[in-house]
Amino acid sequence: MRVERLGQDKIKIFLTFDDLSDRGIKKEDLWNDVPKVHDLFNEIMDQAYQELGFELSGPVAVEIFAIPAQGMVVIVSRGKQRIWNEEELDDDLFALEVTLEESDSIIFAFKDFEDVLSAAKTINPYLMYGGTLYHYKEHYILIIDPIDVRDNGVETFIALLSEFGEVSPISKAVLEEYGTVIIEEDAVKVLVSHFS
Repeated sequence: MRVERLGQDKIKIFLTFDDLSDRGIKKEDLWNDVPKVHDLFNEIMDQAYQELGFELSGPVAVEIFAIPAQGMVVIVSRGKQRIWNEEELDDDLFALEVTLEESDSIIFAFKDFEDVLSAAKTINPYLMYGGTLYHYKEHYILIIDPIDVRDNGVETFIALLSEFGEVSPISKAVLEEYGTVIIEEDAVKVLVSHFS
């Protein structure tokens, strides 16, 4: 389990499936209200307090994203501060205090083009090909299929992407419908070849 502060009121926790199985939790349990999941959340918050001094108070939003073949990213926010402003999202996306998403793709959001370009240069050696780059509501969104990542290095790949952006709460379907495609195929390789 890895805990990282994203801001004053926001932390990100990465849990591998090994972390979950060590605690007797299956991926499916996260979608159910079971005591083991409550215990896990308490353990996460204890670790966040010990390592980062992050203490829960007031309204809290918890977003859980399943990452293919690797584990879960849990984002805990006090209040409403996020990379996304509320008016930029569909009204029902954060209607629940706990948001659970599962995706077959790796989807990351970036605040500006320089972050996308830095990420592309960093992850390029780990990627055989693939990737689509979208622009959606003032953010750049990069979608990668995990099978395009070399030698089962998905966890390292995601860790590198996390240095420049964050897991996106926007689904691929929403991007296909409402986003603007910037680079449709081999986005990472195209970025690196045009901006090196």
